[in-house]
Amino acid sequence: MKQFALALLVLPVLLAQGTDYIKANYTKYEYQIPMRDGKKLFTSVYVPKNRATPLPIMLLRTPYGAGPYGSDNYRASLGPSDLFAREGFIFAYQDVRGRGMSEGEFVNARPHNPRKGPKDIDEGTDAWDTIDWLLKRVPDNNGRVGMWGISYPGFYVSTAMIDAHPALKAASPQAPISDWFVGDDFHHNGAFFLAHAFNFLNFFGHPRPEPAATQPPRAPITDSPNGYDYLLRLGPLVNINERVFKNDIAFWNELMRHGTYDAFWQARNLRPHLRKIRPAVMTVGGWFDAEDLFGALQTYAAVEKNSPGASNMLVMGPWQHGGWARNGGTHLGNVRFGSSTSQFFREKMELPFFNYHLKDKGTLDLPEAWVFETGTNQWMRYDAWPPKDAKPRTLYFHAGGKLGFDPPRADGHDEYVSDPSKPVPFIGGIDPGMTVEYMVEDQRFASTRPDVLVYESDVLEADVSVAGPVTPSLHVATTGTDSDWVVKLIDVYPDNYPNPDPNPAGVKMGGYQQLVRGDAMRGKFRNSFEKPEPFEPSKPAKVEYVMPDVAHVFRRGHRIMVQVQSSWFPLVDRNPQKFLDIYNARPEDFQKATQRVYRTRTQPSGVRVLVR
Repeated sequence: MKQFALALLVLPVLLAQGTDYIKANYTKYEYQIPMRDGKKLFTSVYVPKNRATPLPIMLLRTPYGAGPYGSDNYRASLGPSDLFAREGFIFAYQDVRGRGMSEGEFVNARPHNPRKGPKDIDEGTDAWDTIDWLLKRVPDNNGRVGMWGISYPGFYVSTAMIDAHPALKAASPQAPISDWFVGDDFHHNGAFFLAHAFNFLNFFGHPRPEPAATQPPRAPITDSPNGYDYLLRLGPLVNINERVFKNDIAFWNELMRHGTYDAFWQARNLRPHLRKIRPAVMTVGGWFDAEDLFGALQTYAAVEKNSPGASNMLVMGPWQHGGWARNGGTHLGNVRFGSSTSQFFREKMELPFFNYHLKDKGTLDLPEAWVFETGTNQWMRYDAWPPKDAKPRTLYFHAGGKLGFDPPRADGHDEYVSDPSKPVPFIGGIDPGMTVEYMVEDQRFASTRPDVLVYESDVLEADVSVAGPVTPSLHVATTGTDSDWVVKLIDVYPDNYPNPDPNPAGVKMGGYQQLVRGDAMRGKFRNSFEKPEPFEPSKPAKVEYVMPDVAHVFRRGHRIMVQVQSSWFPLVDRNPQKFLDIYNARPEDFQKATQRVYRTRTQPSGVRVLVR
């Protein structure tokens, strides 16, 4: 399988500075910084050559390599964007414990330890010890530290915010991991996100027994360009370790052993620990982040709930994973946003945030929530998120595939046959990875399948503005004992919607069915992630779950569509539709099931949204 280009999404982005500029203006130092338990963490520090006043330190902690290594080897870019190196900061990059050139054992999403003794460590203590050492030994610092990081590095920002060092004044967790079972990366509502886990862990999960500046290159898993066919032919999940990973990836085995929200996953839920936060926080996320959209929204919400009075800000833009740190953010796939959204963020939000809190420079004209509203393609400023004026309304399913805000007045149901041997694909093509564009993918390829239910509104006579979480609420029955339920909220463009100009790919935007939000729920977790329950065959049951927020306007002349299905492959692994441990399922366990969705007066099904 073609290697998923995750490094482009999670590593600090190289923008327009260049190594020559950094060498001319910064001096690089390398240190092994001792932690309280005696382990030493590799840290490279870049200090401006010309500094009229003491400067703050910008710190990034990463599991992806703090290189290039060697005092004569310089990075091509410093800081969250090229604006920071020209503004003037001291920059520190650190390999976290057990990665790169740092000593110690690496633990994936190492749990926070709230009852530490003097020599006990977690990621928070490593951040504290690093900050304390840098302040005492790097000359001409002003005693203030800021942290930033995207994805996994964002997780390390969040851990540093807990019981933070007093010098940590500003923190920006960007697309941070918060909970790996409920909503980030590897699981969504208990459903296993196969394509991402498979590709990411082949890139990241192999052991590193000793500190090393480089890792041996990994050959592609397969040369097949067809990820759907390749993973389908591999069969049940047990085959992946046996045939592909060959027991070399320890965390894959952990994923396979912990199929419920047990103590292993609960310990890695960072949200309960985000309390009494002292640094100013600016959490950043992308509406179309295929990996950690959940983490950004939940980190902001947890700080807001558990740390009243904290300086806590949310920024959400129309971006893929990490898209705000590179390029212009003008489009994703075939969907255009009308401006350079990423550049606007870097100039008007990110740099002013750190300048204000670390340098006392400028005024902080930043709202509680600064979010990009897709559909109208404009930035919106709010004093709360979700907006206070957003009211819950439900888009109900009706006979004949109709969708509307009025509840059903007649009783009925719709049904389809879900066949694990022919799962619904998650994109229209055959790309082997979790493509970043799937979050805005044209859904016309799915709406014609017999195993996908489609409900569509009339042509809208006025704009419908939706802001906040999206909650599918389904009354269903299945002839199996388990089932996945995938719900997609879609913006259907008018037939006369103009094509891009120029249009070298020949894209037809008339009738485009843009995915606005979609997510899966593994049905056995409908009442509890800790204690899964089987369905009683053919007996109605309620399945309700919360999908990540949106900020989208369905424009006048468009239609609103909802699709319901029971597979989304290979984004989500196949549910055998039998109540069992899916991670140890065998080929004979997979069975067809007839799925029924009710739309009655007493058992209505629909999607609840917040409408402004």
